[in-house]
Amino acid sequence: MSFLEVLYFIIPSAIFYAAPLIMTAIGGVFTERSGVVNIGLEGIMIIGAASSIIFNLTFADQFGNLTPWLGLLVGMVLGILLSSILAVAAVSLRADQTVSGVALNMLGLAVAVFTVKMLYDKGQTDSITERFSRFDIPILSDIPIIGKMLFVDVYATSILAIVIAFIAWFIIYKTPFGLRIRAVGEHPMAADTMGVNVTKMRYIAVMISGALGGIGGAIYAQAISGNYSATTISGQGFMAIAAMIFGKWHPLGALGAALFFGFAQALSVIGSSIPFIKDIPSVYLFILPYVLTILALAGFIGKANAPKASGVPYIKGKR
Repeated sequence: MSFLEVLYFIIPSAIFYAAPLIMTAIGGVFTERSGVVNIGLEGIMIIGAASSIIFNLTFADQFGNLTPWLGLLVGMVLGILLSSILAVAAVSLRADQTVSGVALNMLGLAVAVFTVKMLYDKGQTDSITERFSRFDIPILSDIPIIGKMLFVDVYATSILAIVIAFIAWFIIYKTPFGLRIRAVGEHPMAADTMGVNVTKMRYIAVMISGALGGIGGAIYAQAISGNYSATTISGQGFMAIAAMIFGKWHPLGALGAALFFGFAQALSVIGSSIPFIKDIPSVYLFILPYVLTILALAGFIGKANAPKASGVPYIKGKR
């Protein structure tokens, strides 16, 4: 297998595995840009994954090929509902945001596992039959080298995630709404003085993160794992948080960082099929994404500056 053939093999896989991380990391960018730390992205991904699989299994016969896409909407709605708990706790009740996020992770996993156990009387669901299909992008797939690498056998979820990243960049940096989001995350008192409703903007940002995190979990479950169990989402939410920090709280930076972690995940799964990697013990490939997550955080967290009001509850009239 030549080096170019290896690239043809691993780059599409990296983008495929990065898609749920991109969606969830972008959700984290929104909420942290507004001044709320959302550690609960793991729990949101879990609830999105479980709900989408349950919906897929239940309604596959009725909706056919449309089922996985409707599963994304179900994951999005459940993600919004779960994130609303964080919004109430962190924004309205001014509870510690880190503790609230950890509680959200525990709640998401508990609800998902309990629901699966009640519905299927076992620790995991059956495998879904309706999954996202792959396709070639016309014209672009005919480009020499790059076409086969990026535009052949593409998953629609990969395109969706990349498009969402660019839309998020436009919203955050090119619209009045995005300016308000950034304002309440940098200096909420100044924003409040200018007539911006800090509480409302933070609620909206947390809901957006819940929606994107739920979609991220649904993508992972329906496109990658094909079923749901307690270990389906095992650290991907924290990888998304790492990608957000690694990307310096910027949508396109988070996109690049998520692709990096997606590459690591792809290596851990398909590394045994690559000639010069297959001799590496599989255990090292399995831990690679988590090791890179730790290294990325250790190397960049001190160099990347979070929004100034991130993690700080806002009390009207108090500096």
